[in-house]
Amino acid sequence: MEENERTGRCVVAVDGPSGSGKSTVSRRLAVGIGARYLDTGAMYRAITWAVLRSGVDRADAGSVAKVADEVDLRIGTDPQGYGVTVDGVGVDADIRGPEVTGAVSAVAAVPAVRKLLVARQREMIVNAGRIVVEGRDIGSVVAPDADLKVYLTASAAARAARRSAEDASDVTATAADLARRDRLDSTRKIDPLAQAADAVVLDTTELGIDEVVARLRDLLTERGVA
Repeated sequence: MEENERTGRCVVAVDGPSGSGKSTVSRRLAVGIGARYLDTGAMYRAITWAVLRSGVDRADAGSVAKVADEVDLRIGTDPQGYGVTVDGVGVDADIRGPEVTGAVSAVAAVPAVRKLLVARQREMIVNAGRIVVEGRDIGSVVAPDADLKVYLTASAAARAARRSAEDASDVTATAADLARRDRLDSTRKIDPLAQAADAVVLDTTELGIDEVVARLRDLLTERGVA
């Protein structure tokens, strides 16, 4: 059977901070094992974009939650070409901009927003059956029964270099922004960035993408769900 025709339940939870390689690794792994792919961070970014567009006070949790509940958020799960829309508007590029990046941690910390999106993520996981899900609380909150839980990490310098190369930003400024987001995401009261107790920790500082993907495929083979 061809890789993209595989069937059978397989849920892979990939967590870790920004710049650790989650997105590229998750997409390539999904393609390799014939699975769907879900970028949960893009969902929070899309809600943040909607909040910014609405003009509501970002410090007003009730107003933020109302926007999140009312918008029509849709996200694809094709690892080779997923898209994100809000109320029918494609926002793939907009949600990666500096304005959304600067506000997403605060919006993602609103309990009602997390409750709403976690419920949607769990539903998508069940419907997909075979899927690689990336985020910050997948193994610990969203999919605690995942077949494989992975926590990707890397040195602060490596993460900043990777992210600045992606968006042509200043490395020093990028490093400071990543440190800020790490602090906010790991200290929020609801579903913080955390390594699941049974997650496999993989430091990607000195590893290439292909090496990381190969390691994860080996782990899935060991579990009999590759």
